[in-house]
Amino acid sequence: MNLKSERRGIHVDQSELLCKKGCGYYGNPAWQGFCSKCWREEYHKARQKQIQEDWELAERLQREEEEAYASSQSSQGAQSLTFSKFEEKKTNEKTRKVTTVKKFFTASSRAGAKKAAEEKTPKQGQLGRERNADNILRDLKEIFTPSWELASPSEALAGKLKELQEAKAPSPAIHRQASIETDRVSKEFIDFIRTYQKPGQDIYKQCKLFLDTMSHKRDLSIEEQSECAQDFYQNVADRLQTRWKVPPEKVEKAMDEVEKYIMTRQYKYVFCPETTDDEKKDLAVQKRIRALHWVTPQMLCVPVSEEIPEVSDMVVKAITDIIEMDSKRVPRDKLACITKCSKHIFNAIKITKNEPASADDFLPTLIYIVLKGNPPRLQSNIQYITRFCNPSRLMTGEDGYYFTNLCCAVAFIEKLDAQSLNLSQEDFDRFMSGQTSPKKQESDSFSPDVCLGVKQMCKSLDLLSQLNERQERIVSEAKKLEKDLIDWTDGITKEVEDIVEKYPLEIKAKSQALAAIDSENVENDKLPPPLQPQVYAG
Repeated sequence: MNLKSERRGIHVDQSELLCKKGCGYYGNPAWQGFCSKCWREEYHKARQKQIQEDWELAERLQREEEEAYASSQSSQGAQSLTFSKFEEKKTNEKTRKVTTVKKFFTASSRAGAKKAAEEKTPKQGQLGRERNADNILRDLKEIFTPSWELASPSEALAGKLKELQEAKAPSPAIHRQASIETDRVSKEFIDFIRTYQKPGQDIYKQCKLFLDTMSHKRDLSIEEQSECAQDFYQNVADRLQTRWKVPPEKVEKAMDEVEKYIMTRQYKYVFCPETTDDEKKDLAVQKRIRALHWVTPQMLCVPVSEEIPEVSDMVVKAITDIIEMDSKRVPRDKLACITKCSKHIFNAIKITKNEPASADDFLPTLIYIVLKGNPPRLQSNIQYITRFCNPSRLMTGEDGYYFTNLCCAVAFIEKLDAQSLNLSQEDFDRFMSGQTSPKKQESDSFSPDVCLGVKQMCKSLDLLSQLNERQERIVSEAKKLEKDLIDWTDGITKEVEDIVEKYPLEIKAKSQALAAIDSENVENDKLPPPLQPQVYAG
């Protein structure tokens, strides 16, 4: 799609969201710009053309082989092979080639080949396998054939009663294996179809047959399983309208319940299967969004001011809804999360601009929400909705419109370049590599119509940048001081060791202790005698 940049904003013509075939429905990048209906038609045309070409190739190879075989037999003069045996071998070769072609290009080829093998060997008491093959064949016929080619009414009624009895008394093993959500959905579905009476019984039977058929098609590609699901939706809707004459509004409601019941059970088999590259795409998108963390609302020309508390709450709710999409199991519920997210975006734009939001304002804001939220498994969820959602929801209505815009937003993020953001290639490369971040606008450079909240935000970001630089400077000085202290300690230690080495410590012997003056010193007789007291007469 032609994504343009206008005043650092993203503009997409609304006509580009529609099917490129001109049918009026919404297109989808996953369907190469077609809607679900036109894509299926183009897919079937291409498939039929490929099958026809392969049939022609097989027939040509068969003729060449027959001619070579006939010429070799005639040249050797081998007359022992009778005409009847030659015809029999020719017939066997033709049957083998036709079976091989069907096995490669028929949607239910593997199941059909298995059933044919079981039907050819009904020996050794394998009646159970033969009966199972017959049941599968009957199920396929009832699901994928028009209503006037189905079994007799009495057989259909007996099958309905049997299915209802099984529904009323499910086995304990099924209860042990089913999750709480699956049990709840099953109960709600049974309660719902009871309100439809006979059409409801027919719906339930068709759903059970479809689930049983899909359990034997696990080895098919995800695109083939998607094709089976889309055919099933179409056939059930046609049966309700043509056979049971159900009003359109009740048909739509019934199809929503059918999708919920079917996809709750099929979710673990068809969501992000290992046979696809959905997980690889999820990781690539997440890595891309993380690398674009520096993109600001001003670069995308997002008309939303998060400084307004009410707008900030709307942005948080929108991000919560787009992230919550991954926790849902039904395609319709995932679409509902996208719709709620989009409505919050429109409300945020309306409050900020004080006027109704336009489509040109919506897409840039949706891109900003996706960049800020980085929803988990985004590509897997988009592919799951595309493959298994009721196609009528994606072709028309607000759900289809919002989903198409989400696909456009993801496509824009994947192809985002310097020109889209009005940046030079050098600046774009530096921002992507993390070498630098976009410069914040100075308060004097703001235009007069910029609100005070944006100015205050830029001032706060500038202050945070200055604090970050100051912290880095303090850490650098602290490391330098630590190094100086270590060097000073080592220097003092070395000086002390040098002094000790130059002037070693000598310990002399202890000299004789001096006698106290008042002690008895018998050896020293040179002292005068002690004074005697004298008495004078008065």
